[in-house]
Order: sequence, then C-alpha cells, then structure tokens
Amino acid sequence: MFRPIMMLYLVLIIPFFTIRIIKAKTNRVKEVLIAVAYVAAIEVFLRMTKAYLLYETGKYLVMYFIVIGLYYDGFKKKAFPYALYFLLLIPAIIVTFENLSYDANFRKAVLFNISGPLTLSLVAIYTYGKSISFKDFLSVLNYIAYPLIAMTVYIFLYNPDLRGVITNTAANSAASGGYGPNQVATALGLGIFVLFSRLLIPYKLKIVHLLMMFFLAAMTYRGILTFSRGGLLTAVIMIVVFLGLFFFLTNLKTKATTFFKLLGVGGVLIFIWALSLAQTGGLIENRYTNKDALGREKGDITTGRTDLATVEFEAFKTHPFFGVGVGRSKGFFVAELGIELPTHNEVSRMLSEHGLFGILALLILLIAPIANNPLGIKNIYFYPFLLFWFLTINHSAMRIAAPAVIYGLGLINITREKKTVIHRK
Repeated sequence: MFRPIMMLYLVLIIPFFTIRIIKAKTNRVKEVLIAVAYVAAIEVFLRMTKAYLLYETGKYLVMYFIVIGLYYDGFKKKAFPYALYFLLLIPAIIVTFENLSYDANFRKAVLFNISGPLTLSLVAIYTYGKSISFKDFLSVLNYIAYPLIAMTVYIFLYNPDLRGVITNTAANSAASGGYGPNQVATALGLGIFVLFSRLLIPYKLKIVHLLMMFFLAAMTYRGILTFSRGGLLTAVIMIVVFLGLFFFLTNLKTKATTFFKLLGVGGVLIFIWALSLAQTGGLIENRYTNKDALGREKGDITTGRTDLATVEFEAFKTHPFFGVGVGRSKGFFVAELGIELPTHNEVSRMLSEHGLFGILALLILLIAPIANNPLGIKNIYFYPFLLFWFLTINHSAMRIAAPAVIYGLGLINITREKKTVIHRK
C-alpha cells in the first residue's frame, strides 16, 4: 500500500531539490545541505517501505546532489585530505577486481561496501571550509527532523500495540516498522538528538516548539522499543557532549533555564521508560541490562559483533598491506564462523579489507576535522556530529548515508548574523 506512494515521493524528491539547488542565487550551499540532509534522513523510511530500485539509492542521491553543488560552488584546496582518503581505498578495490569470480555481482561485491566511503569523501570535500549562518544551519536540521517525524508516525501506524509481538530481548523488526531495527534505531537516535538540541535552542513559534517536543518524546519511546541499543546510546552520548558545550558557551540565565528544562526531560523520560516496561512486560529492562527473556545474564553484550571483528582483525594480520579486498570479509566469516553476514563495524572492515591504507584513511577522518576545529567553536554541533559518525560506523558500519552526511555537516563553519545598526540622522 505505502510502496507506490513512497516510490512516487522518491521520484518527486529528485527534481524538487535539483531545481532548488540550480535556481539558488546567493545561498546555494544551504540548498545543497538541505537536499543531502533530507535524503539521509528519509533513506531508512524509503527502505522500510521498499521504495527504491537500488538498495543504495539514498547514497547515490546524496552523491548526485553533492556533485551538483561541487559544479556550482567548487571546493577548498584544504579539502584535499578527503580526496586522499578515498584514493587510499582504491588499492583494495583493485585487489577485489583481480579476485572477482565470473558469476560475482560487482555492484553487490564492491559498491555495497565502497558507496559509503565515497559518499563521505564527496560530502566532506564539498562542506570543508564552507560557511552558513546559524539560522540556515537550523533550517538544515529541520530537514533532518521532518522525514524522521514521518517515519515515527508510520512506525506507530504499522504496529501501535506491541504486547503481542515482543516475546524476547532480541532487536525487533515488528516494533521497527517491519524493517531492520539497527538502522531504524540509528535514524531515530539522530532525530532524538536533533530535536533535543532544539529543546535548548527553541523554535520561534510556541505551538511549533511544543509539537516538536511531542515528537521528541514519541521518537524516544519508539526508539527504545526497537530493542536496538546502538542508535539510542549514540544519541545519549551526543546529547551529553552537546549539553557540555552548550553550558560552556551560554550565559548564566540560559544555564538556569536549561537546568529546569532538563528536570522536565527527566520526568518525561521516567514516564516513557515506565510505559516501555508496561508494553514489553519488563523485557526492555532485560535488554538494556544484557539479560535474556528469562533474566539470565548474556555472555556477549555485542550480540556477535565481537566475533565478526575478531575474524576481521585476523584477516588484517594475514593481509596487512593491501588488505583482503573490498567486500571479501564475508568469505572469512563463512570460513571461520560458518555465517554469511556483512560487517557491522566499519573500523574493523577498513583494517581487514584495506590493510595499512585503511588505517591511514581512518586517521585522516579523525585528525583532519579536529586539526581544523580543535575546540569545536566554529560549529557547536561539530563534536556531537563527529561522535555520531564514529559511534554509528562502529555498530552499523556505513549501511546508511547518515554517518557520511552528518560527518560533513560537522565540518560546516557556522557564522553569526550581524545585527543591523540604524544610525540616527
């Protein structure tokens, strides 16, 4: 039912944002950022409703809009490290190409794993050193929130009463709109952070602000009920860091107001947690304390990710220079663990599949932004967004475009608008 509607919506998104970008005269950077932010935010919703021709459609669209932006706006010479980052990944692509069997699908074998890094490289090259006003940056964040709100409403409609579908402590697709709970929780976690930041930086219209705070509570509730912890824990860490920066940069009056807001947040969280316990029969508490449905302690809190990472580290040790080749970790998982799964950790994937070049590429992504903005004063969202990228790729690799786009948004310099001074005659 929803697929034809969402397919049509996807088709309309492309010309809508393309025209906005091309027609923009003075603020094209803002339009490009809005386009890629919106696509990154709606990607999981499109996958949830099967509204795509290719699984990586979201990443391809982000790259499409970025290329348009690069054509019109160009890029800074200092963005070269992000071009070097992708160049360092090419040797592993060659390794895979030389070992690819005749019946292998190049798109599935290579593009599935390399589309995320390529997206990140292009977004970072475009955004590095560019500046927009704080007002425009908040507009970009709004375009992240809108599709995530729509997805939250869909998740409620898909399964409003969860008591019949939650029978254990595993991540639950039935509670996640019928799609992968890991990706859904990651997307909702991003939405939770964005809307929480707007709790501290309120919307101008009171009614809009209250409505957005309602959706913040709704996202938190359904995020918890996905039973996928990574996305929610990432949101919590981002919020803590953002709060620290916010308290550091604001005056005493704002600090006092924020303190009372946090008391209100605490009360709402207690209510949401109590409601979650009631809906799950207490199983959600077992999930977050690493117990099974019977209350027994689980051995591995990472739900098998440690085993995958261990195999990838072993692969790195046997192929330390060029790596085993892009997309070839799967073969090691089958040989060592008897399972055919894509990696969950981009860091260990970079080590195993790209070898020494992968280590250098990761170092560029970590060092380049911090060297440019060590105190985070050019963008209050810099460190939270950098954390979102790093934490997300450690539990969900680069399956979605969001880590790449959010990383790029963190590189934007936010400028303060000068107040107009009226001189008396």
